[in-house]
Amino acid sequence: MLPDPINMKIVHINEEIVLSAADHDLMGRIIAENGLHINITEDFYGNSTVKIRMLDEAIEMCTIGNFVGEKSVERAVKKGAVDPENIITIAGVPHAQFARMR
Repeated sequence: MLPDPINMKIVHINEEIVLSAADHDLMGRIIAENGLHINITEDFYGNSTVKIRMLDEAIEMCTIGNFVGEKSVERAVKKGAVDPENIITIAGVPHAQFARMR
């Protein structure tokens, strides 16, 4: 098992490549605060864990990204897909999304 595993799922919708990634330790949880909530399920975030290199490659190729958890959001920031100013926190858990125009 990876030291800090991340679940990841890629879905093609029309012309978009949608990446969903969540820190593995958050799987199965619901985080909620101030009317915001995220149900962190394998249906949405995938049921397999990936290595950082695979997540980095997916971030580079996707057009839409959805990240939840410290490790997955951190990778999106390091790859330049997410500006740190655009990260929100729900019940202490970082969450970020992006859409890339091509």
